[in-house]
Amino acid sequence: MRTTNRSPSRVVRLRPAGGIDPSVYLERRQRQVDRALEQCLSAPRQPNQLIAAMRYALFPGGKRIRPILTLAAAEAVGAAPASVLPVACAIEMIHAYSLIHDDLPAMDDDDMRRGLPSCHVKFGEALAILAGDALLTEAFAVMADAAAKHGADLRRGVQTMREVADAAGRRGMVGGQVADMTAEKQATDLPSVEMIHIRKTGALIRVAVRGGALLGGASPEQLKKLTGYADSIGLAFQIADDILDAEGSPKSTGKRRGRDVERHKATFPAVIGLPASKDRARELLARALRQLRRFDHRAEPLRQIAQFIVARACP
Repeated sequence: MRTTNRSPSRVVRLRPAGGIDPSVYLERRQRQVDRALEQCLSAPRQPNQLIAAMRYALFPGGKRIRPILTLAAAEAVGAAPASVLPVACAIEMIHAYSLIHDDLPAMDDDDMRRGLPSCHVKFGEALAILAGDALLTEAFAVMADAAAKHGADLRRGVQTMREVADAAGRRGMVGGQVADMTAEKQATDLPSVEMIHIRKTGALIRVAVRGGALLGGASPEQLKKLTGYADSIGLAFQIADDILDAEGSPKSTGKRRGRDVERHKATFPAVIGLPASKDRARELLARALRQLRRFDHRAEPLRQIAQFIVARACP
């Protein structure tokens, strides 16, 4: 549940490759996701304060890495990115819910998110909790509507929903958050830290990639390679966040530096130090890129996103 991605102001410029300018690609896909999310919350006759709190958690939404990964994975296997927008939006809604709950006093007790007051600070704890609950449940309604749409592959749609549920629940993000809380103020070894990261952050990134690939019609071999890619960047993403918490500026991260240290969090820097953490992130990037070797130019966005994730903390 604890995933920072807190500030839209931090921009990592990467060199264009394969005819793709990564900054332009991310911005274009971000606008596409934002328009779709607006439609998800456009239904009438809903409580105004609830919608306001849900919108506050969703907009602005940083770089939208998870839903863009869904679009890019579909693109990599030859599908139209727009065809997987409902699942991409659902995953972003689940991510937003997790951030609301993660910031609560009973959890990580953060009063800032993306440089603004956290949802519970802005709207109060009760409405913030309900906004998170609403985003989570609405996400599955969005996916169900898409799976039941005429012409959709119902089997792949149901499989994707099941995988999203596993990634978000006790087997994934929620279970990882429990393990993260349990590990606070306790001696932790490297395998334990990796397992926490894989579940609390990596699981949702993994299903973002797999969801786009599955609904895009990926072959078993393509799905296997993209899953390996996702596993590597999911772990690298949280390592980068851990590094930024230790040495990033409040302007770039949207929160006070050193919150993980204050709460005695189980992080890579705490266990193996900053230099080794950066080396590990770079190793994971190399592993992710190897998984994409057999993909053509259509996987270039996935390559660029992987580099972006690591470059945030390891320029």
